[in-house]
Amino acid sequence: MQALYGQLLVGLINGSFYALLSLGLAVIFGMLNIINFAHGALYMMGAFAAYFLLQYGGLNYWWALLLAPLIVGAFGMLLERTLLRWLQGLDPLYGLLLTFGLALVIQGIFQNYFGSSGMPYAMPAELRGGVNLGFMYLPIYRGWVVIVSLVICLATWFLIERTRLGAYLRAATENPTLVRAFGINVPMMITLTYGLGVGLAALAGVLSAPINQVGPLMGADLIIVVFAVVVIGGMGSIMGSIITGFSLGVIEGLTKYFYPEASNTVVFVLMVLVLLVKPTGLTGRAS
Repeated sequence: MQALYGQLLVGLINGSFYALLSLGLAVIFGMLNIINFAHGALYMMGAFAAYFLLQYGGLNYWWALLLAPLIVGAFGMLLERTLLRWLQGLDPLYGLLLTFGLALVIQGIFQNYFGSSGMPYAMPAELRGGVNLGFMYLPIYRGWVVIVSLVICLATWFLIERTRLGAYLRAATENPTLVRAFGINVPMMITLTYGLGVGLAALAGVLSAPINQVGPLMGADLIIVVFAVVVIGGMGSIMGSIITGFSLGVIEGLTKYFYPEASNTVVFVLMVLVLLVKPTGLTGRAS
């Protein structure tokens, strides 16, 4: 049972990262119709931003948790302004190809300067140690990751689906001409939306740094699984990405306990099954 609880905890942690990353992807695709293949590289940049803030700025984890998403989000807004804006209105395939190329460039630059091996990033002293729950030993930092991810995911959903700003964002992507008539700066809204999605990826990178170390390749393999999560939940579905991210993390953890050989493929098997039954995903709607 200890091993089972341990794998469930690992699954919840992985599910936290899946949910945050797939949420960012869903925001960008749902609002802007861009398949952002650079998401894994931007997640990696979030972890490196935390590392640089500590090594060269002397700023600890708590500052990195605040500043790294803002820094990488601003970089994402620059990308949207200078490159992605030219693809507006074109087939999403063009955006996929461009962001895939950006991912290779960003990853190659970091790999050239820092190599392929990971660099340690110390977790904050306040979150070290663990708590004995009776049935298992829970590391405090891993519990913190799960809670923060859940809170951020729900807050993002509330922002987009239940606030006036979210209504403006959705309207700016669905009917930009009408929204401009009300005096709203539509290009700025689109840029802020992309920055929000990128900031969520960077936040996941900061949360991941003390667990998985900081390295140029940390987002390369994860992004494939995250895309599968988005497809299963429904492309562009905010709540679908959150629920599917956490659920698939738990399923992956259970698979590692009962049948470890299938743990690396169970997500993709589920994706195929869902697409056969409901091509729009679990919570997606047909266009």
